[in-house]
Amino acid sequence: MAQLSRADHSSSPPQVHIPRDYNAAHDLIERNLAAGRAGKLAYIDDKGRYTYGELAQRANRFANVLAALDVRQEERILLCLLDTIDFPTAFLGAIKAGVVPVATNTLLTPADYQFMLRDSRARVLVVSKLLWPNFQDIVKDIPTLRHIIVADGEVPGAEPLAALMAAAGDEFQVAETTCDDPCFWLYSSGSTGKPKGTVHLHSNLMQTAQLYAVPTIGIDEDDLVFSAAKLFFAYGLGNGLTFPLAVGATTVLMAERPTPDAVFKRLREHRPTIFNCVPTLYASMLAHPNRPQRDELRLRCCTSAGEALPEEIGKQWSAHFGVDILDGIGSTEMLHIFLSNRPGEVRYGTTGKPVPGYEVRLVGDDGNAVAPGEVGELQIRGPSSALQYWNNLEKSRATFHGAWTRSGDKYSITADGYYVYAGRSDDMLKVGGIYVSPVEVESALITHEAVLEAAVIGREDDEKLIKPAAYVVLKAGQAPSAELAEELKRYVKSRLAPFKYPRWLEFVDELPKTATGKIQRFKLRAAARS
Repeated sequence: MAQLSRADHSSSPPQVHIPRDYNAAHDLIERNLAAGRAGKLAYIDDKGRYTYGELAQRANRFANVLAALDVRQEERILLCLLDTIDFPTAFLGAIKAGVVPVATNTLLTPADYQFMLRDSRARVLVVSKLLWPNFQDIVKDIPTLRHIIVADGEVPGAEPLAALMAAAGDEFQVAETTCDDPCFWLYSSGSTGKPKGTVHLHSNLMQTAQLYAVPTIGIDEDDLVFSAAKLFFAYGLGNGLTFPLAVGATTVLMAERPTPDAVFKRLREHRPTIFNCVPTLYASMLAHPNRPQRDELRLRCCTSAGEALPEEIGKQWSAHFGVDILDGIGSTEMLHIFLSNRPGEVRYGTTGKPVPGYEVRLVGDDGNAVAPGEVGELQIRGPSSALQYWNNLEKSRATFHGAWTRSGDKYSITADGYYVYAGRSDDMLKVGGIYVSPVEVESALITHEAVLEAAVIGREDDEKLIKPAAYVVLKAGQAPSAELAEELKRYVKSRLAPFKYPRWLEFVDELPKTATGKIQRFKLRAAARS
């Protein structure tokens, strides 16, 4: 099993020792059985409760299902599953069998899934019945696909997961895998092109748990975890699977879309101690008239990732609920958070400091390190980095530079070592020859009492010069008007350097976002050009 250690002395960066012969699913499950937690709750979903012993049996049964279907070690299966017990069952069962699960976003289009099935050459599709309409017209055109398994129901021509599991044995001899074997894939959001199959190793999961979750969140077996961020992407996978299983905690799963009402229902009913969320949802929850009071909940730790947490949202959350949000940044390529605020050291408006065990650097356009206060591209070196993008040498070479991974995010660093997000590399604006961060302007806008969300892009003026343009979603009860638009422009001028204020301001009902809550500014840029 993986163990946390230090290299040479107590001040050295922490290291996680992963043995050469290693299977990630076997470690995550067996460490709990060995600790006497077979009867302890591992998962609570919308339909039931499942102990660690039952999770172990379910994973073994699914591994036996794959063996019966002649799915061989290192072959891929594609998972498109809602957040129920079936996700950890299939994900862990496949890994235990040495089969590579490819976890996919549940909110994509049939064309996206067709690409992923072909790109991964998946042998098996495991899909929730509710999501089957996205696949029913495309599966016949996937030459490698041999079996379709439907969870939580039945559809013609597919095999029901429940029936397959019931017929399978609950003992399975773990596959002979190594720490450096491909373990699972996660597809990137594909916001700037085709999705990229990001290949992670067996060692990567436990690295994130031991380096980030245990020391930063302080997660232990007494915690009850609820992540509004879904299991299908890197942030949610750590929150709802790797981290709680690594320490024997209990996790609440929610299949439905994470609206404020749905999230409040789980927070009130289950009273989790750890809550994982994204900035957009935090803002919507704070603006909701039915938000709980702090004495209704039992939260001791909240985390945020996916996009930078605006300073004002963090402060409002802390004031209302009495618990800080630990804002951090991770990526699909690094699997989870590598730069984070920490308990007792939270500075809203920043992403905190590097997680011990990871190194970060800021690099300018000339390839050299930037000075404190200057903006540079964030690059990371750490043990949870992905191996490659599948079948994409050009993008792999552009992102993975030896031990360093390029994030595509722009940051600056304060004199005392806190990192401040400036935006994605392709979102940065140059106004009058000076870089302007869209996030900085957006953060100023949302501090206004009328504004719920904002997105800022660059737009050419009559002289073909780039200036900031803002798209604003107002809070309930606020009406758009020319007067309010001018007021918001003046408001930004009063809080930032005058050249940063938005020259154009448009009110919209909603902003385009990825399934992980990131604003898709490229769609706003495309709309502005058309």
